[in-house]
Amino acid sequence: MTIEIKISKKPVEYKKAIRLLEQRVTNVANKKSNELLWILEHPSIYTGGKTYKKNEILNKKIQIISTNRGGKITWHGPGQIICYFVIDLNKRNKDIRNFINNLENILINTLRDYKIESFADRKNIGIWVEKNKKIKKIGAIGLRVKKWIVYHGFSLNITNNLDPYLKILPCGIKKRGITNLIEIKKQNYKDLKKKIIQNFILNMEI
Repeated sequence: MTIEIKISKKPVEYKKAIRLLEQRVTNVANKKSNELLWILEHPSIYTGGKTYKKNEILNKKIQIISTNRGGKITWHGPGQIICYFVIDLNKRNKDIRNFINNLENILINTLRDYKIESFADRKNIGIWVEKNKKIKKIGAIGLRVKKWIVYHGFSLNITNNLDPYLKILPCGIKKRGITNLIEIKKQNYKDLKKKIIQNFILNMEI
């Protein structure tokens, strides 16, 4: 198994990234390219998955880019890591539930490396932390499957401004907030991308 690892140093426009992902899906399906893990940041943007609703937009002045991933509305921008991938589930027993479990474990184990405990929630996909008896989201997951090739990915909040989330109902959830790693624990996260890659490869081995 060969997974290409790509890290973009400069922010990548959202629509450009999705076009490249779509092309990679076609190439992987036709066995013309390796699978992919791509770590990047986006310029500030709101995206809406296939199940978002208009009443989840709290500030009507913002623009929502509709996308074909699962899920609802979220924000991407500076200080947030995006991990896109193109992974062939034909090699992995066509098991999407197991794949999602693996993604959750990647994030949970990565945060545990930094002495931060987090957890998954079967009713609300993503990764959550609890601090001062409040549950907040730290990582979001949004996927699409095409010919058993799964793509799009997950995001992890590191140092990003949290104010953009006030303009939407993030992921359609009212009673839980959004946080980032710096708010939870101020420490050096410079090796975070490396740890994500290590945990990703470990969990995707077949």
